[in-house]
Amino acid sequence: METKKSFLESSTTKFIVVGLLTLLMLIPLQFVKYLIVERKDNQQEVLNEIGQTWGNEVEVTGPIIKVPYRVLNETVSLNANNQQVKTQKWETVFAYFLPENLDISSDVNCEKKNRNNYEATVFKSKMHFKGGFKKPVFKDVAPENIQWDKAQLMMKTTNLKSMIGGEKINFNQTVLPFEMTYNKNDNNIQVLETPTFDLSQIKEDMTFDYQVVYKGSRSISLIPIGKKSVFSMTSNWQHPNFKGYFSRINDDKPTDNGFVAKWEINQLNRPFPQAFYGNMPELSQYNCETQFMIQVDEYQQNERASKYGFLVIGLTFLVFFLIQMMSKINIHFFQYTMIGIALVLFYTLLISITEHSSFGLAYLIAALAVIVMISLYSVSILKSKVFPVFIGVSLSALYGFIFVIIQLENYALLVGSIGLFLILGAVMYFSRKIEW
Repeated sequence: METKKSFLESSTTKFIVVGLLTLLMLIPLQFVKYLIVERKDNQQEVLNEIGQTWGNEVEVTGPIIKVPYRVLNETVSLNANNQQVKTQKWETVFAYFLPENLDISSDVNCEKKNRNNYEATVFKSKMHFKGGFKKPVFKDVAPENIQWDKAQLMMKTTNLKSMIGGEKINFNQTVLPFEMTYNKNDNNIQVLETPTFDLSQIKEDMTFDYQVVYKGSRSISLIPIGKKSVFSMTSNWQHPNFKGYFSRINDDKPTDNGFVAKWEINQLNRPFPQAFYGNMPELSQYNCETQFMIQVDEYQQNERASKYGFLVIGLTFLVFFLIQMMSKINIHFFQYTMIGIALVLFYTLLISITEHSSFGLAYLIAALAVIVMISLYSVSILKSKVFPVFIGVSLSALYGFIFVIIQLENYALLVGSIGLFLILGAVMYFSRKIEW
């Protein structure tokens, strides 16, 4: 007569214990995630440090004609007798006129800078600004209030400390020097202005020619302030990321030699006019931006891999549990723990090797190390060669499946859902005869 098993010896109890151990493994897995975030923060600190020494992001707006004019402001106040008193005061404000056409060509030479285990992309960009202005026309301003003799040219830019040249602009066959002025509205963007000149003496359309070299990192952002703006950029960087408000007009893909990009924007494409009165708004959001970043964010892929850690641990424990139930081999709680720790160590191996090689190679090395270790350990546990081979094949398929999901972007959810559905079907099939 078959002896009835107690609840503590039942399959249900063993399954609950394995499930609790799986949840317990989330604790060291969470520490691994913190480690990945910490290493990623260290990388960002290195990027910021390199940016501080070499140069940060580059953003350029200009040139712009700035003309002062007078306005009569009237204020109403109450005197001691509680009577209204009107006070008139002349104040000087500015009008800002944008170019009729703006052509900027950029030749960007990128290179990688390494510090410790981290690397960043830096560049040296030669920029050539060409274009012209039409004689400014004021709206609703009396001619006698316009101070034509105090006109200036203005450029707004970042990363002044890493500029090479750019201290002079050729404006209408006259060389004008630039001087920096303090911009209290934005600590990141500085304003360059020329000395005043008499705009009333210029009758025809005006031209400008300006050349500058920027040392920077991460990105270049140009603002299409011309009534017609044409930007062209060539670079040796193979992995650009084109962002910003406007997209480029050419679809040429980057090659091993770099890329060529071009933008064409006219006044109808822009959500701002050709002239501003009183205040010059910030136009940074209406930009043409090119980012020069490392092609693959290794730490982002490590983060994505760690998110599947619970799935890997849970499915591996499930395989051992099914083998235990079908073969009647007893697997101790301690042995499950050792297997779980080995699965968690996969992620520390992955991130540490990634910092010295590519993510793909690091994933292969870490996966092979863990698969071999668990397979050899299971030989002594299961007292067989068939089951360890099955475990090795299962782990290889599981790590391969996770790697494919990490590499996919648009189809990651679809492939992951199909894979999990097939895994569930296999579990249901092999567990159908277990007496719970």
